[in-house]
Amino acid sequence: MKKFTIAASFVAASFATAMPAQAWQPTKPIEFVVASGPGGGTDNFARVIQSIITKHKLVEQPIVVLNKGGGSGAETFVYGKGGKGDAHKVIFGTNNAYLLPYVAKLGYKFSDLTPVAALALDEFLIWVNGNSPYNDAKAYIDAVKAKPGGFKMAGSQSKDTDQTLTAMIQEATGAKWIYVPFQGGGAAATQLAGGHVDSNTNNPNENLGQWKAGQVKPLCVFSPVRLAKGEPVHNGKGWGDIPTCKEAGLPLESFQMPRTVWLPAEVPADAVTFYADVMEKVSKTPEWAEFVARTAQTARFMKGKELNDFVAKDEAANAKTFKNEGWVVN
Repeated sequence: MKKFTIAASFVAASFATAMPAQAWQPTKPIEFVVASGPGGGTDNFARVIQSIITKHKLVEQPIVVLNKGGGSGAETFVYGKGGKGDAHKVIFGTNNAYLLPYVAKLGYKFSDLTPVAALALDEFLIWVNGNSPYNDAKAYIDAVKAKPGGFKMAGSQSKDTDQTLTAMIQEATGAKWIYVPFQGGGAAATQLAGGHVDSNTNNPNENLGQWKAGQVKPLCVFSPVRLAKGEPVHNGKGWGDIPTCKEAGLPLESFQMPRTVWLPAEVPADAVTFYADVMEKVSKTPEWAEFVARTAQTARFMKGKELNDFVAKDEAANAKTFKNEGWVVN
């Protein structure tokens, strides 16, 4: 009996050694921690993913969404830092994850997060009031250049994406606006529709209602290619009819904000792989395609080296503008 036990133990040990370690799986409820308040773009991003995962049973554990939008989303990333090593905290943001520490003293660094994936790119456009005499971007830019400080550009908050893009346009063209920050793209859309400002750089979805009503009109989109065609929005024109800013003669070709997913630092490598695979499956569903089309985003899934390369390029471009504008904190 003793010999049998020893032999059996040896075989079992050998078998265990030969078998690969089981891949990481969540063992308790998962937190989707969102770097915006309820109803914001990042909140919608996370909740659509949650619903797709649930519908298609891509994860066995339940998912709870937590909104921590304080400090332009910094609250979420500080929370993620506190969850070091915990792969049950999945963080949803944009490029704010790596850009916020440049312009504000915060309780986290970019290295406190682990990149997982990006699923879409938010596009940015130059919009003017529906009654504006300007029907193309070059004519509007020329008018602003001829009257420095005589036009107002509305945007969402200060030292955020809208003001960054405005600064980039100024650097590239020599135009100079008075930048007027508001609490969100919705407010910036309302101000432009009411004629209180001359333009904004809103995402498509933020100005959609006003465009449908003819209260605003798009001049160009900061994308390498035109947006996907779809149903007409106003006066027979849809997203695919808007020229790119490069087509319109602007030297600034591209400005896009990634919709990103992160984990805390020091999580297992196979946990990163697990979530990246889940997000990739989400990106291939018809529900995700419908969401991207409805919000006029550009579908682009990135993980691994592709994501890291995108982040590095985007970080460098934005950091240059932050330094030029004197926004970088010491």
